[in-house]
Amino acid sequence: MKRATEKPSKPRAKTQKRASGGPEPHEASGEPVTTSSRTHPAVIAFLRELDHPLKQEIEALRQIILGVSPDIREEIKWNAPSFRTAEHFATFNLRTRDRVRLILHLGAKVKDTATKGIDIADPAGLLEWLAKDRCLVTFSDGKDIQAKRPALEAILRAWIRLT
Repeated sequence: MKRATEKPSKPRAKTQKRASGGPEPHEASGEPVTTSSRTHPAVIAFLRELDHPLKQEIEALRQIILGVSPDIREEIKWNAPSFRTAEHFATFNLRTRDRVRLILHLGAKVKDTATKGIDIADPAGLLEWLAKDRCLVTFSDGKDIQAKRPALEAILRAWIRLT
């Protein structure tokens, strides 16, 4: 009997889970990652190894997202840096090499918003709706990120309130 050949899986960054009250995780440098920074060693390692022409822009956007609220945490989800408060709400889409894309969503589980939609103010026109509960924000370069920063921060604050 012949066995079906399996596709090789994509390499994925592994996330580390830590029980509350346990010791703080450490970066590869040996420096502790503080709770106030809300960074995750898996994300730091993922970005260190990332081969993307807009890596600097990805890092700048990551810092903007983390700066929106002290409740935001990051981890690797769906093979990319993803951000959460109570639920995941934003994940990088790193497949395109000529721009930086951020998908805004309300976690992996289907909610009522999937049928009724989300009402988010978007006066700058940043959001490209992919579904009623999921949209895409695209940036061409660092200048574009900085120009859209205030509008993005306002959208992220409103989006987080939905999670």
